[in-house]
Amino acid sequence: MRIAIIVPHIFMHKDIIKDVIFAPGTLAIDLVKGLADKGHEVVFFSPDYPIDNKNVANINANLSFFEEELKLRGYGYIELLNKHPLTFITLARQVQSELVSKAYKMAEDNKLDILHFFTNEEEIALAFAKLSTKPVVFTHHEPFNFLTKYRSQFELYKDLNWISISNSQQKTSTKEMNYVGNVYNGIPQNMYEPNLKNDQKYFTYIGRIIEAKGVHLAIQACIKAGVELRIAGKHYENLGKDKYWEEKIKPYIDAKRIKYMGYLNTKKTKQELLSNSIALIMPSIWEEPFGMVAIESLACGTPVIGLNSGAIPEIVRQNINGVLVEKDANEENIVNGIVKAIKNVENIDRKECRKIFEENFTLQHMVKGYEDIYIGLVK
Repeated sequence: MRIAIIVPHIFMHKDIIKDVIFAPGTLAIDLVKGLADKGHEVVFFSPDYPIDNKNVANINANLSFFEEELKLRGYGYIELLNKHPLTFITLARQVQSELVSKAYKMAEDNKLDILHFFTNEEEIALAFAKLSTKPVVFTHHEPFNFLTKYRSQFELYKDLNWISISNSQQKTSTKEMNYVGNVYNGIPQNMYEPNLKNDQKYFTYIGRIIEAKGVHLAIQACIKAGVELRIAGKHYENLGKDKYWEEKIKPYIDAKRIKYMGYLNTKKTKQELLSNSIALIMPSIWEEPFGMVAIESLACGTPVIGLNSGAIPEIVRQNINGVLVEKDANEENIVNGIVKAIKNVENIDRKECRKIFEENFTLQHMVKGYEDIYIGLVK
């Protein structure tokens, strides 16, 4: 099958993705490689992230105008985004438009059998999908009701072909959304090695340090339970009006009970932190559409403590590979729930955590899930 995977977000640039958290990009790269390894002819459309595989053709964007702007200002990509976001977004949308038009043109030239768009903030491809004579599918990587922009755009295109990443994500869209399947995210089975010993000493939080992720709840719970918490991820101090790091996180970091480990950008550092953790704490107070760090934790044999909202209950099985805590409008109740979970989580079998990962959340499962949908649409 001739499959196009299109990720037009500018973060899909080899010089940008290494410094940002962009799960859709990593998932797309793994999907492309997985499909190619199964013998499919894959065309990967991205701003500038070529994949070296004999079954993969890379289509990249013309970035000369972007590079000229950076040269003129003396900036890098991320510096331009932070200092002049409107300029950055304008240039990024030009990149998006170019890649989307190239993909549709290639399909109309009968060089593709199906197009699969990974969307995050990009909506240009939606408006032209019905003009394509080849099947087009979309995977969105946020809750459909997360932003006003999402709510207004996706409602207009509910009859296109959508693939959700969790059953919970489907609940965030209109009931009339045309879902052609649900495919859980996955990571390579051998990406992390499980630590099945019971010699762990601390708890861990990994992810963006923003209020929606509930990091402050994990801190308060670990202080109350008298256990160590190690926090890893990007914070946004001095960026816009975000005072979350300064007011709710930084004052509690003492390098003893609460430790900040910085941003982990390598598999090795994440493996070490997760595999030596008693449990990962995921106190997200928003509707997580999936939660990649949860399956990374399970791959390491490390159980997960999470709130029973969003897609977390689709990953965590109560008292089998983790502990679910009741989400509550009263944050004190959540903190107390996490404290209780901290006391119970050591009874979880780490072998069972790894087993559930292998049976549900590997790259092989994800590739087969998408492949089956493609086959059903290409007739």
